[in-house]
Amino acid sequence: MAKKRIYLNAFEMASAGGHQSPGLWVSEDEGSPTYKDSKYWIQLAKLLEKGKFDAVFLADVLGTYDVYGGSRDAALRNAVQTPVNDPLLLVPLMSSVTEHLSFGVTSSVSHEHPYTFARRMSTLDHLTGGRIGWNIVTSYLKSAARNIGKEEQMSHDQRYDYAAEYLEVCYKLWEGSWEDGAVIRDKRAKVYTDPSKVHDINHKGEYFSVPGAHLSEPSPQRTPVLFQAGASPRGTAFAAEHAESVFMAGPTKKVVKKGVANLRESISAVGRNPEDVLVYTTFTAIVGKTEEEAQEKYRNLKASISYEGALTLLSGWTGIDFSVYDPDQTLEYIDSNSMQSAVEVFTRADPDRKWTVRELAEFVGIGGRGPVAVGSPEQIADEIAEWVEETGVDGFNLAYTQSLESFADFVELVIPVLQRRGLVQTDYAEGTYREKIYGKGHNHLKTDHPGAAYKKLQEPVGN
Repeated sequence: MAKKRIYLNAFEMASAGGHQSPGLWVSEDEGSPTYKDSKYWIQLAKLLEKGKFDAVFLADVLGTYDVYGGSRDAALRNAVQTPVNDPLLLVPLMSSVTEHLSFGVTSSVSHEHPYTFARRMSTLDHLTGGRIGWNIVTSYLKSAARNIGKEEQMSHDQRYDYAAEYLEVCYKLWEGSWEDGAVIRDKRAKVYTDPSKVHDINHKGEYFSVPGAHLSEPSPQRTPVLFQAGASPRGTAFAAEHAESVFMAGPTKKVVKKGVANLRESISAVGRNPEDVLVYTTFTAIVGKTEEEAQEKYRNLKASISYEGALTLLSGWTGIDFSVYDPDQTLEYIDSNSMQSAVEVFTRADPDRKWTVRELAEFVGIGGRGPVAVGSPEQIADEIAEWVEETGVDGFNLAYTQSLESFADFVELVIPVLQRRGLVQTDYAEGTYREKIYGKGHNHLKTDHPGAAYKKLQEPVGN
């Protein structure tokens, strides 16, 4: 069984419809707080800190899932991550009622300029005392591209070239623009900031031109903890260079183990320590006080699965219109400009498993692309430990089936078992998000991280 400390994130989204489990919203109690209510996010934050969760991982999309049937109608009918609100605005709400819980927020490089985005993240890092992470995504929905004035989404690999320059701009702003001693707050001299210690970044590249200085003074972490979720060959290469935490999803241990091994080899190849990068996978736990109680919950949830909703979600991820497929047709690999890894894990990654469209819908209907464990607290803890032992992951993005109820069950029933076994933390370490991962004093990027090299901008070259 696993011996290393396991990291736990709550996998959430500021949307209706069950996030990773489309259709299950019909089983939720009427009158309870929802994603629209500040009360929901405050209750969730307090609950997760009680359970000593490491972070909330907030997903996001900037478009509707309109591949299935060539229309957004199925997404609207089934509340497939639609409607959806801005996840970044939830962070001050949740951080104000917690002391240690951290926040990984998804924001796409494709839809906001890095100059303004860098300020938003610095602001959040200030307001939370350094508890911010950024999940870097390149976006795959054509609807999102069209709604910000682009005729088409960039090609899959081009999106990563764009992302690399986006990060270069952010690194320059976060790491190089302001020196550590720039803010002096000298009341006698009436000088807040020493102008000689604030530098223009003078960036001019293929996609961006940013001549000036960062608008924010250095935040506790400067650069937020960097997540990345792409598992295609190009995405893995990008993660190997930039990520401090990687999120990968897969339906089986065999699939995830292969992805973890490939990632760690890629990290070593670029000269970074692979153990410095935490790897998370999706996991959905349906837990009861007894196995029988858990199985009864599972049977009730399965009755609420939306076939159309599940395939709408999968169509959006893969770019494949599953409405034209017979339910008993076997899925074959199709090259896609969308989320290539989503196709890969159900086709090539495990050649021993063939999936029909109906089986895919049933699988994705609860928990998305990740596994679902059903059982008593001890059985769930066993399964979690086995996943860590057999795949090499460091932690989990725990998806829910019934909003607060799923997380409350996990905190009350499973966390104590994991804590008794020494698998999860019983208390929080002090410090920023990065310090909680790497240890006290490690507020900033490690020296072998490419972003750390942009400190050199602080060498005087004119203002």
